[in-house]
Amino acid sequence: MKPINSFKHQLRALAGLFPLTARGVVTLLCIALALRFFGYGAMDLMVFALGICALAILVSCLFSVIVCGLILQRRIQREAGDKSGRGNGRAFEAGFPNRTGFSLPPVGLLPLVRLQWSWHYPDRIDSRIRIAADEFLEEEITPRLRCLSGHVTRRFEVSDVLGLCRYSWRARRERECYVLPRINTLKNLPLLHSLAAEDGMPRQSGEPVGDRMEIRPYAAGDSVRDILWKNYARTRQLNVRQRERSVAHGKRILAYLLSGPGDEAAAAVARAALESGAFGDDWQFSADGTETPCDDLDSSLRAVARSRGLGAPHAPGLERFLTAADQRGATHCIVFAAAGTVSGLAGIGKGAFQGRFSLVLATDGMEEPERRPPWNRFFLRPTERRRDGGSGGSREELLLLCRQLGPAVESIVLVDRATGTCYDDKLHKI
Repeated sequence: MKPINSFKHQLRALAGLFPLTARGVVTLLCIALALRFFGYGAMDLMVFALGICALAILVSCLFSVIVCGLILQRRIQREAGDKSGRGNGRAFEAGFPNRTGFSLPPVGLLPLVRLQWSWHYPDRIDSRIRIAADEFLEEEITPRLRCLSGHVTRRFEVSDVLGLCRYSWRARRERECYVLPRINTLKNLPLLHSLAAEDGMPRQSGEPVGDRMEIRPYAAGDSVRDILWKNYARTRQLNVRQRERSVAHGKRILAYLLSGPGDEAAAAVARAALESGAFGDDWQFSADGTETPCDDLDSSLRAVARSRGLGAPHAPGLERFLTAADQRGATHCIVFAAAGTVSGLAGIGKGAFQGRFSLVLATDGMEEPERRPPWNRFFLRPTERRRDGGSGGSREELLLLCRQLGPAVESIVLVDRATGTCYDDKLHKI
């Protein structure tokens, strides 16, 4: 498949160098046929004059497009070689218009010529050209997905206003493209600190090591020191006090982001957790595509942006991260993943990691199956909802996923980026 794709790219590059569009080729053929059969064959002077005028317009458009294209291409290549330009280290926001600082002067060398360009690499970025106050052409982009790239490739096209001729080329510029996922309504996340079985706050998933708060009837083998003697004197019933199930915040947190299809919501939840300080003071973070663990906010956010593979998908690196991470003291690993990435979660709890796992699943809305009459499928095509980087599923599918992953992890939290609502493993709001 790779040789076929490269051959297609070469054909597109060669087609871009051809100066005539499909409209221009048809116009040229019509002019040639009219001059051949009517202008010269029938000696029709009217057709001959109109044909010569149309040919002159086509040639002038072709000359203007090629001359302006060569001048602009040389100017852009000279600016691309300048290493002192702006743009390095600037973070863009996915889903919102962002100004890149790239601008070009208006095309005023020759008439009837217009300039436009778009982003070729990274992908999934919509570009728009705005006219600034000084009449310069400024670039404005709207990324749809997160990314982190060391260079940017733009496709420029110079064409005439009639659409007959064009001159296009691609220019690569060594500038960093740093796009973070859109957080949307993720403001208040649930507590993501690691939970260890110690005396702390009550929780049913903890171990019975907390304060002696719960009361149950006396059973054979219970210590007489736990009997409530005052209650026995009043009711003549033997009851004992036992330890409640509780958990406490652990000291060390390891967080990891699994990449995969539809992982944009998971990346947004990981970003919100990092920026809100939900991990506490002692933590390490990593994601697929990042070799070394990160322990500061800037490098962690770059790992979130890098987790989307622009070329081939990243190989899962959770085991490598757990091996390289600092596991001193009590550690707890929090894994962020898209709701539906079961393949990347199959190995959780089976490696050499001695700590516990918590799972944060992210989705972009719960889709309920659409109930339509049987006859409706024969007349109407089913609607397909387009999602850019989000994953959704019905409540039954998400409940089944939580039941499959529940035995391998300590707790599961489901976060809906579309509404900002958090759920537990039973899909009850937190």
